[in-house]
This record gives sequence, C-alpha cells and structure tokens, in this order.
Amino acid sequence: MSDSDQLHPSPPQQGVSVPSAGPTVPAPGSTAPSSELRGTLDPRGLRFAAAATAVVLAVVLVTGSPWLLVVQAVIFAVGAVFGLRKAPYGLLYARLVRPRLGPPSELEEESPPRFAQAVGLVFAALGLVGYFSGATTLGAVATGLALVAAFMNAAFGLCLGCEAYLLARRALSATSQPSASKEASA
Repeated sequence: MSDSDQLHPSPPQQGVSVPSAGPTVPAPGSTAPSSELRGTLDPRGLRFAAAATAVVLAVVLVTGSPWLLVVQAVIFAVGAVFGLRKAPYGLLYARLVRPRLGPPSELEEESPPRFAQAVGLVFAALGLVGYFSGATTLGAVATGLALVAAFMNAAFGLCLGCEAYLLARRALSATSQPSASKEASA
C-alpha cells in the first residue's frame, strides 16, 4: 500500500460525508472515479500532526530555541505548499500509525487544513522574527498562539485555521452572490 493510499484510505461501505466539502465520498464499487477521493484526508492523521506540532512548539517555548521553530516552520511550509500527505508528520502517520488502524469513519477536504498550515507558518515566521531579533516576547507569544491552535486540534479536533478558511470561503461566496443576483435582475 502506498503512502498516498494510507492517507486517503478506502471509505466505509455506506459512503462517507466530507464535512467541509459537503458531498459524499463514493463507496467502494461505485462508478465514481477514484480521482474524486483526491483532496480528502483521514482526520486522524491531521490530529496526529497537530499533536506532533504541539509537542514541538511546547519544546520551543520551554527552550526558547529558534532553530527548532525553524524546523517547524519548514514543516508548516511543506504542508501548505505541497500538501499534508507530503509533510513530514503526514509521512510518519502514513508509515507508522495508519497501517495499524481501521478505515476512518469520515474524510476531510484537504483545502482547510492546508490553509491552516499556512496560518501556522505565518505564526512561526512571526515567532522567528521575534526570537532572532531579540524580541523574545513576540517570539514566545506567536509560538504560544500556534501552540494553542495545535493543541485544540490535537485534543478536541477543532482546527482554528480550518474554521478561518471556511469563514473566509463563506464570506467570499456571500459577497460574490449579491453582484451575481444584481446582474441577473438587470
């Protein structure tokens, strides 16, 4: 089984809802192409990555190590740019954890967690600016905020960056709909 297959496993028999996307992932044996499964992730892998991130960020706060924060920033960047399957924590999950688990009960759309990785990158970058410039309070606060977000995702499954993505998406679609309805009525 490849890494990609492990992070995007076969869904259960009845089909699986994709919470942030709305449609249902096709059940095995359906005529839907397998490409429709692309862009979905096992949420347990996301929580695994959030837990690993929380541990790293906690160590950064305890040690004040900007170099460890550099490593986490690179991990955020890989997740945001190349996708969570290619990020180090996604690869660890696919190789070490996922083979020991059954299929997930649901899948999640990849776009919101990728956006969350970009938000994490912004906070890590602010932290790095703080630590490297001597403004350690800025570094600690930015790192602490990223830690809170990672912990909430790991412990409670609440992805703050994902929620921000969904709010922005709704706001953008709401602002584009009135102009479309004005054109239709004209």
